[in-house]
Amino acid sequence: MPYVKLIDPASPPAAVKPALDGIKGAFGVVPNMFRAVANSSAALNSMWGSFGALGSGKLGARLGEEIAVAIANANHCEYCLAAHTALGRKAGATGEEMAAAQSGRSSDPRTQAALAFALKVVRDRAAVSEADVAALKAAGFDDESVVEIMAHIALNLFTNYVNVALNVPVDFPAVPLKRVA
Repeated sequence: MPYVKLIDPASPPAAVKPALDGIKGAFGVVPNMFRAVANSSAALNSMWGSFGALGSGKLGARLGEEIAVAIANANHCEYCLAAHTALGRKAGATGEEMAAAQSGRSSDPRTQAALAFALKVVRDRAAVSEADVAALKAAGFDDESVVEIMAHIALNLFTNYVNVALNVPVDFPAVPLKRVA
């Protein structure tokens, strides 16, 4: 049971109705995470705006979803792991590619560099070195992409923490967490 009420998208407060209508238009339903976050119009608008901005960013949807599953697994967020695995498949990744990304791995060197960097940022609480950023750039990421990766990390930390801390019920097909060394 969630620790906050899940706002009913059929009768939401006026302040969150436009965002919930947009979310329903994008997903066909309003997923539970957004229903929980809709308790705060500021938080919902921030989250939904970030998804929209990053969804049209330079990295592309698939890499964004691969980063999301790696972070979700690291943070033990079953909700985000399930949601972003489904979204990653929709963005063109195979099930095997999403499973590898969940463990922070990819056969593509550019994706591998992004996943390794994202997990280092999460694991080491952003204490990365100049060499870590240089490795990301050597894999083909420019300054714009590096900053966009950081934005993906921040958004995923926000969503992971909301879902784990507030016990939001998973409403996507479940994906088991993996133990990663």
